[in-house]
Amino acid sequence: MNEAKKVFEFLEEAKTFYLTTVEGDQPRVRIYGAQLLFEDKLYLMSFARTAAASQLKANSKAELCAFKGLTLRVECNLVEDTRQEVKDAMLAHMPVLKAALGENGENAVMWEVKNATATFYKMMEPVEALKF
Repeated sequence: MNEAKKVFEFLEEAKTFYLTTVEGDQPRVRIYGAQLLFEDKLYLMSFARTAAASQLKANSKAELCAFKGLTLRVECNLVEDTRQEVKDAMLAHMPVLKAALGENGENAVMWEVKNATATFYKMMEPVEALKF
């Protein structure tokens, strides 16, 4: 199985995850739940006019954390992908977001997960690490 797909499926089953960005020297954490597998790549979505979007444009380093029996931690860079087809795929995957994102997803920013190291843990012991 593709590494990005394995992480995507874990996030889908977990329903929510935590995204950490950096603002200056201060970490910022928030709850997320919008992920997409497109062209065998993992994407996250943020709203365009949020602190998270501004922070990621200034510093692409981020971490994700989710729990579903195992804990998943992903160290990565989030790189904006401005292609309309990525936004369209997100709207098709999560149509509930259409009202908030706009008809064509104009209020969304799509972030490709790059340079990722995803580690699955059981308690404090790593059980699997994936790179993509």
